[in-house]
Amino acid sequence: MTAGILLQLAQTLLALLLAPLLVGWVNQCRAWMLGRSAPPLLQPYHTLRKLLHKDVVLAHDATSLFRFAPHIVFACMALAAGIVPTLANDLPFSPAADVIALVGLLALARVFLALAAMDVGTAFGSLGARREMLIAFLAEPALLMVFFTASLISQSTELPHIVERLAHQEFALYPSMAFAAVAFWMLSTAENARIPVDNPTTHLELTMIHEAMILEYSGRHLALIEWAVALKLFTYSALGIALFLPWGIAPRGDWAALPLALLVLVAKLMLGGAALALLETLSAKMRLFRAPEFLGTAFLLAVLGMLVHFLLEV
Repeated sequence: MTAGILLQLAQTLLALLLAPLLVGWVNQCRAWMLGRSAPPLLQPYHTLRKLLHKDVVLAHDATSLFRFAPHIVFACMALAAGIVPTLANDLPFSPAADVIALVGLLALARVFLALAAMDVGTAFGSLGARREMLIAFLAEPALLMVFFTASLISQSTELPHIVERLAHQEFALYPSMAFAAVAFWMLSTAENARIPVDNPTTHLELTMIHEAMILEYSGRHLALIEWAVALKLFTYSALGIALFLPWGIAPRGDWAALPLALLVLVAKLMLGGAALALLETLSAKMRLFRAPEFLGTAFLLAVLGMLVHFLLEV
């Protein structure tokens, strides 16, 4: 039990350390593909260090909610990253934190960030919060459908059990998971404010979604939010690996497989980051009013995955 707790804490710490590196890798790949000079790979770490050493500037009418929201958002993202098996299935806290709790943590972070954006009463903060809630209203049910498809196959809502069924038992092809994988990619781009739903590098306030909510933050508060954004991207990447590419994750109790699992994880994150950069390079940001159609398609594909499981795989 003690070894399992230490391993779960180690996986959480690994997520905290690797999340900014993943963002730096995606930014580098995107710059290379656009033919631009790429920023340093460790640039996100330098940005976080610089922000942590700066003073916080608060609006006169900001309440305690505005000050505490970055800490709550960061804590939720850190807990969510610790739930997902990245190196091994030995996660003793998984019975208390299954996929439904994971969706709840992501929703809790989103709600506090949206409330903080509206707290100071700026126009762009309220605009971004409303847009974020629109996306959440459509994305969260679709994400639950993706998780339920994998849960029906493994007969469990715990991610370690899902990974163990998909990776360490008999080999099988699940057509339902193909629909779920496409839906999950569409949801991941929307939830992480990536192209085609949002542009993380935009400077046009009228087109912002996530960035509009954090315009009033500075100093260590902004550092926590940027770190939480990196953790969210890492969490979704780890979720995609755990659900659709689980091979390489060490089984429960196999400590000798951890070094290989770490190498496999890094390789998968590098390939996933390069694929994300490629898709963002080839795509253009859609109009905001097309986002419901985009997320509705994701929900439809997720439901189709569940129906295919009942029709073909039972």
